[in-house]
Amino acid sequence: MIETSADLTKKLSAAVEKMPAFPKSVQRILELTRDINCEPKELVMVIEKDPVMTMKLLRILNSAYYSLPRQITSVNQSVVYLGLNTIKNMALSFAAMGVLPQQNAAGFDIQRYLMHSLTTASLARILCQKFGRGDTDPSDCYIAGLLHDFGKVVFAQFMPAEFREALALSGEQSMSLHTAEKQIIGADHSLVGSMLVGKWQFPESLADAIRHHHNEISPENTVQSCLFVADQISKKLSMGNSGNLQVEELPPALVERFGDNMDGIIAQLGDLSKVVDEAQSFTKGV
Repeated sequence: MIETSADLTKKLSAAVEKMPAFPKSVQRILELTRDINCEPKELVMVIEKDPVMTMKLLRILNSAYYSLPRQITSVNQSVVYLGLNTIKNMALSFAAMGVLPQQNAAGFDIQRYLMHSLTTASLARILCQKFGRGDTDPSDCYIAGLLHDFGKVVFAQFMPAEFREALALSGEQSMSLHTAEKQIIGADHSLVGSMLVGKWQFPESLADAIRHHHNEISPENTVQSCLFVADQISKKLSMGNSGNLQVEELPPALVERFGDNMDGIIAQLGDLSKVVDEAQSFTKGV
């Protein structure tokens, strides 16, 4: 646990508070889909009340990436074709993209960041589906992957000078960005990211996964484990760039948990080109 001074805690909290609120419609979608008895029509009603989300959803579904047999003209049709979880993840992705700044004074590349976040989210979901123990919803891993680096966005927006310095230090000395952040700022993006998802009223388990996605990972925690491995695979295969090119080795406990090392896990996952294609379709579709 990082010890932070009262002044630093106040500064970080102020930065987090300046971030836009997460859309209420998406919070409602997440609430509904946590209920295994959720009726599809309830989800459809929430999405249809958000015309921007509806437009983005239909645009993506009718893109070349999905190549569906017929044009989708309603949210209800989209649920029939792709299922509740896929539509939920898409809605969440649109919401996360909607609160991203177009520019920042730190020189942080938001488009490359977005590619890394989207690919990490998809990889975490795939890892959960393949290596999960039946105790975790793959969508929870997707959400963790999507939001795991959002603390960097907070730094880029509201502490740009310090974050720019941390980015430079990480590149010059080939050290992990979270280590550079601790040296320059006194705290890293995982702490700030966990504070942000707390503000957005996501479950505490998600905040914990984000808080510990670089250290203190519990191999018994499927979300934490899948997030860590997905993050490293995304970096290793150059699926976007979140300002940190350092690929961390899998701790022995995670090698045991997944039954293989990083290269072996990647081999087991097979062709991952669709992960990149899907992420690109999202970034182009919005």
